[in-house]
This record gives sequence, structure tokens and C-alpha cells, in this order.
Amino acid sequence: MFDQLKNIDSAFKHIRLFSIALIGACIFICCYTVYKSFVLVSETQGRIYILSNAKALEAYSAERKDNIPVEARDHVKTFHHYFFTLDPDDKMIHSGITRALYLADISAKQQYDNLKENRYYSNIISGNISETIDTDSIRIDLTDYPYYFRYYSKQRIIRATSIVIRSLITEGYLRNVARSDNNPHGFLIERWNTLENKDIQTLNR
Repeated sequence: MFDQLKNIDSAFKHIRLFSIALIGACIFICCYTVYKSFVLVSETQGRIYILSNAKALEAYSAERKDNIPVEARDHVKTFHHYFFTLDPDDKMIHSGITRALYLADISAKQQYDNLKENRYYSNIISGNISETIDTDSIRIDLTDYPYYFRYYSKQRIIRATSIVIRSLITEGYLRNVARSDNNPHGFLIERWNTLENKDIQTLNR
């Protein structure tokens, strides 16, 4: 009789131990499944698919702080491209300057007004002159905000009989603003100033 009770008690303990182990395993599997699902959803949300020429291209989203140096340099480069790429066409000049002025504050508008007042753009149109700009380097100081930058480049002024190459160095500060279609990087150039703009070479055509 007692042996039978001991066997029942021992079997009950084994069943209880097995049940606890089974429940623990189920809890572990559920937690692991939830964790992996969360990781997968996070990775999926970080992917962006762009449709280009009927092909889906995969891109990845990232924190803004990870891309500040890249975006800041591209913002400065884009501004100077629009401001200094000129052809003898009034509409083209107006379109480029308008795009540039979305990326900078009143300091750029003042330089544009000064050039316009001195008939700079009128002379480009009447003389059939084209201007292009090639970026050499862009230095961004991210230790202090707003971020100081210095831009180094070469200007090409293409005339009917010659090509003049000029050294252009500018400086300014970058302030964070809301992103928009006209300002996709979310920066605004402030206190923009030209440090150097001088001829370094003249080529005959």
C-alpha cells in the first residue's frame, strides 16, 4: 500500500517537473519569437524601395545624425552649383538663382542683388558667356552649432575667345531647418561670404 503511494507521489513529481520544464520551454520560445519578429519589423521599416526605370531599388533609412557631414557637404555644393552655373539665358539664370536662394538666407540674396545691380547677369547674356563651377573640397566643422563651412572651387568663365579659370573660396554657417521639396537637406546657409575670387589662368580658344 505504502509502496503504491510512493510510486504515485514519485510519478506526480516527475509529471510536475516535466510540466514546469515544458511551460518554461514554451515561454522561452514565445519570447524568442516575439523578439525576432520585432527585429524583423524594425529592419523592414528601415528599408525603402525606389522605383526607377521599372526596377525596384532598395534603400535604407538612417538617423539624421549619421548623415550630417554628407548632407551638409551636398547642401553647400548644391547651393554653389545653382548660384554659379550660368548660361546666357535669362530664364535659366532666374531658375538657378531661385533654387539657390531657397538654400540660403538674406546674405545670398544681398550678393545676388549686388551682382544684378552691377549688370553682371545682363553682361553674361549680352556677351554670350557661360559659367560653370567645379568643387575642389568642402570643409565642415561639426564641433559647434551652427556648423561653419569653407568651400573651395574653380570657376570656368567661357567667352567667345577665351576661357578664364578663377579660384573661388567662400565661407558661411549651416543652420537646421525643416525639410521641403525646395530644401531637401534641411539646412540653411547663413552669413555667406566670399573670401577669394581671382583669376588664376586664361586659355585662348
